[in-house]
Amino acid sequence: MTVPASGERVPDVTVVTAVYNTMPYLTRCLTSLVEQTIGRDRLEIVAVDDGSTDGSGRELERFARLHPGTVKVLSQSNSGGPAGPSNRALDVATGRYVFFIGSDDYLGPEALERLVAAADRWDADVVLGRMRGVNSRNIHQAIFGSTREEVDLFTSPLPFSLSNTKLFRRELIERHKLRYPEDMPVGSDQPFTIEACYRAKRVSVLADYDYYYAVRRLNARNITYASRHLERLRCAEALVGFVAGLIEEGPRRDAVLLRHFAWEVARLLEDDVLGLDRATQEAVHAGVRALAVRHLTDRIRDGLDIDARVRLGVARHGGVDDLLAVIRQDAELGVPPAVRDGDRWYAGYPGFRSPELDIPDAWFDVTDHAAAWLARLDTVSVDFEGARALTVTARSPRPDLSELTSGVKLGAGVTLGTTTEVVPDATGTTVRARIPLAGLLADVAPGGELRLVQAHVDALGGTGVAPLRGPRRPTPRRAVVRRGASLHVLTATTNHKGQLVVAVAPVTPRRLMARLRRRLPLGGK
Repeated sequence: MTVPASGERVPDVTVVTAVYNTMPYLTRCLTSLVEQTIGRDRLEIVAVDDGSTDGSGRELERFARLHPGTVKVLSQSNSGGPAGPSNRALDVATGRYVFFIGSDDYLGPEALERLVAAADRWDADVVLGRMRGVNSRNIHQAIFGSTREEVDLFTSPLPFSLSNTKLFRRELIERHKLRYPEDMPVGSDQPFTIEACYRAKRVSVLADYDYYYAVRRLNARNITYASRHLERLRCAEALVGFVAGLIEEGPRRDAVLLRHFAWEVARLLEDDVLGLDRATQEAVHAGVRALAVRHLTDRIRDGLDIDARVRLGVARHGGVDDLLAVIRQDAELGVPPAVRDGDRWYAGYPGFRSPELDIPDAWFDVTDHAAAWLARLDTVSVDFEGARALTVTARSPRPDLSELTSGVKLGAGVTLGTTTEVVPDATGTTVRARIPLAGLLADVAPGGELRLVQAHVDALGGTGVAPLRGPRRPTPRRAVVRRGASLHVLTATTNHKGQLVVAVAPVTPRRLMARLRRRLPLGGK
């Protein structure tokens, strides 16, 4: 805390949270803030109630009464997204730094003290603290590999961690008049964060502590998980346009746009497109095609994984039915065969070398990742063998898989299983494996873990790893397993990409009550 000549207290950090119907998670969020080791005399909390109807407003007022001078509550009618409330909070913030937190998330006890100390020590304008996902929420971890005094927006994984859940120097925010675009219902924090990192004299990363716990609500109503295709398309268009207007054309712009094409744009073309009405399919295709034609350079293309690259390439060069054929190949027909042409390997998706489409081979080229391509298997069946193992049967389209590889193994997370069978036939190869559950229960965070099931192959002079495609008609399989005095629920299911995963969740009273609420009618009868 600093005290200027006027004698008014200037807090070291203002924490901003936009609140809309986040009970009971809000209580834990606010508790984690007022109990920060930085102390309430160095802390200001500005919470904006965006027209909540679930008692969140009353809970905010309760904390304001308990902690006067620290917790400030502003109320407004619902604005439809977090941008407006966040801007209103910024207008009244007084701290040297500003930190943003989702009102369903919470902080580690020492988070703010450590973040402010690092910013002061390194004279950093932006500081990231390591994040953890709760309730199997996926958090991109590459940027948190190590603590670094300075990272660059263009040469580090920073573009893949663009949420606003960071410490920002308020002087930077006000000097550049940084605010959230209020016409973006989702993703409005990204333009703010991108420009802050672009303008910052230094961005630092702390990987020595769990600073931030990002919660996936058990009712899955986070705004991130509830947005629709056309809304997401508009936001992707806004993000790509914003970056193109901020950063000059060339490698630096491409480094940031790679994230948006790999993430926001590519996610518009996932398997669920098959279930959209025709008008929406055509609108999504047209929007993605326009973005690709204008901004998707060869440099960006070569940085994409093969799934995104093929779908974006067909969207760019083909029609909506050509795109649907590629998506249907993955969702309904399985891994396409690899095509070998001399020393090059290509993914044999619909549209490859089609004279009507004339798509350049580079969009389908998997030569540099041929071993990983051979590791692409489709899940045939998955089940739990009591509380001992997960048994998985998978299928490769290559009858010669055993000839091309010196070994095939299946694993979940870091736990490798034992391959029990590799059986070739006229149309492919069947692989069966047994993965011990004991390894899946190691190092489970309080909020649970998500273990991706992958195939590992040794082939063509390298080791290839690829996620297993989930069953075409997935039925979640569950097991309850005891580890010491604790119970865990293990669920074999698919993620949003259609990949096979095992969710490992400790059995807690809150999780148990949430499950009961979903199963019992109102009143519990």
